[in-house]
Amino acid sequence: MLPQKMKKAITDNPKQLANLIDLVNLPSTLRDFVGQSQISHLGCFMRVWSYIKTNNLKDPNNKNVVNCDEKLKSILLGKQQVELVELPALIKLHFPKQKKV
Repeated sequence: MLPQKMKKAITDNPKQLANLIDLVNLPSTLRDFVGQSQISHLGCFMRVWSYIKTNNLKDPNNKNVVNCDEKLKSILLGKQQVELVELPALIKLHFPKQKKV
């Protein structure tokens, strides 16, 4: 079930949803992390989030911070720690800009 705010964004701008779910060819660093040559932006974010949860990388003192291991650093610009609010923007850097039509 989608939050109300997200439902409104999808109905107001269906192209934005398409940008999140369209398959994209990945650069080599992200391809190695995800294990696929193509994935959607949303699918990639879900994989990264799953990796963080599986490997218990959230900081125990501050749940809004992720402590990066070497594998995660490879896709997050080599940062030691990343705030959760930064995560989508850092992942988005790996995806090519969408052309406006």
